[in-house]
Amino acid sequence: MIKIGLTGSMGMGKTTTGKVFEKFGCAVWDADKTIHKLYSKGGKAVNTVAKLFPSSVENGSISRSKLKALLSNAPDKLKVLEKAVHPLVLEDRQNFQNNTKKEIVVFDIPLLFEIGADKDMHKTVCVFTSYENQLERLMNRSHGSEQYFKELLSKQMPSNEKCERSDYVIETSTLTSVEKRVKEILKDIETQKHA
Repeated sequence: MIKIGLTGSMGMGKTTTGKVFEKFGCAVWDADKTIHKLYSKGGKAVNTVAKLFPSSVENGSISRSKLKALLSNAPDKLKVLEKAVHPLVLEDRQNFQNNTKKEIVVFDIPLLFEIGADKDMHKTVCVFTSYENQLERLMNRSHGSEQYFKELLSKQMPSNEKCERSDYVIETSTLTSVEKRVKEILKDIETQKHA
């Protein structure tokens, strides 16, 4: 099994790129979708998070917007939350890896380098696009202000640093360019495997 870590800042095209890898026969695990699942009613993280942040519970699930509001007023609590939830995310990732039959598995992890998950990967891929494209994507899907997104992005590793640390980079301005680059990357990995 070949493990590829897929990363990039918010609005850079990770989800779209993950779908392209899937289209070309790879298994794809998504950290953000896993968090949604863990926070949903009956999810493994609900009780853990409810003990730490009781007011974040809404109809038996964790309200991400309430949690976000709580954390914005107490940034030190983010580390507490991450420490509690990270083992559950890791367990889900391991279960996915153990149960897939695919030869190439892509792990879509926004904070790949920040949490050291790149050390578990054979190859790393970073997606990027222009700031204008990124901002447009973020504002279309989340309806926040430019200032709000700048603050969020300032808490992440800069995009250019993620790209420099990655084995491959994919520019995501068009779906055609993403598909072309994913094909090239998979061909390169296949060639290296047989070298």
